[in-house]
Amino acid sequence: MLAKMLTLRPLRLSLLLITCWMSEAFALELALPQPGDDVVGTVQVIEASYEDTFADIGETYHLGYSEMVAANPGVDAWLPGAGSAITLPTQYILPAGAREGIVMNLPEYRLYYYPKDKPVVYTYPIGIGREGWGSPVSETRIAVKTPNPGWTPPQSILREHAEAGDPLPAYVPPGPDNPLGPYKLTLSLPGYLIHGSNKNFGIGTRVSHGCFRMLNHNVLELADLVAVGTKVRIIDEPYKLGMHAGRLYLEAHAMISDVEEVSIVDKHAAVVELISQSELVGDAFIIDWDRVRQVIAAEDGIPTVISHITESVSHEPNPVLTF
Repeated sequence: MLAKMLTLRPLRLSLLLITCWMSEAFALELALPQPGDDVVGTVQVIEASYEDTFADIGETYHLGYSEMVAANPGVDAWLPGAGSAITLPTQYILPAGAREGIVMNLPEYRLYYYPKDKPVVYTYPIGIGREGWGSPVSETRIAVKTPNPGWTPPQSILREHAEAGDPLPAYVPPGPDNPLGPYKLTLSLPGYLIHGSNKNFGIGTRVSHGCFRMLNHNVLELADLVAVGTKVRIIDEPYKLGMHAGRLYLEAHAMISDVEEVSIVDKHAAVVELISQSELVGDAFIIDWDRVRQVIAAEDGIPTVISHITESVSHEPNPVLTF
């Protein structure tokens, strides 16, 4: 794992937000790696100020709530404390598959955008569908781009709010109170949008009715970058494998399930299957299965080396993972 120790205090949220939906460019823009390499970015460590929260830090560094919590176990998300070391999980294994258009990985709460004319990737945190309103796994495209959208709640949402004693108006006009924020990107998948929000806390969590929420300055920037017709691939990949500097990396996120908590046995089985079927794993590699167990248990979203190229670690060709 690469780590970059920073002593800079996080930028304050007030310096980033411009009134009336205006924003400057604050993208997490990362250079694409060379062919055969899959890891971008660098893990950072910053020193928290007294008034910092994970929401503030995440807004500054393009990180969602869940990934901040996962990367900082035991740290109070609302009052980390002055001088506390905060890990920023700003290193990523790029999702498997074509590096084109938009890719959204649900367990990662993250969107990747690959522009056609520049060898970089832009990546942003997203909020996804909550329990009972799960976001779909699909291939679609950007169908319509709409600045300053109004919102007409569908009957299902009107009914849900009415039953909860929190009735909604039939129409919410554009503005700071609009749940769609300053911009919406309508997908060709009926009923689904990528949009801003009037509640930043939900970014990086399961909070929506299936749509994909972004920080307002992020959605404004993405809207400037993408064109109508851009391909969108929505995936559900809690575990990602990738090569970097000749070694194999594993990145683990918590699985998404509406039924019950996923067992540790099922988690390990999923990773063993991923490794055994991957074209990246060859005879030159010896998998460190103890390290694999640690990565799965941590689910911290940080790419970690799991391979060796010497015989110093015992080889388990048919691993039996015990707990």
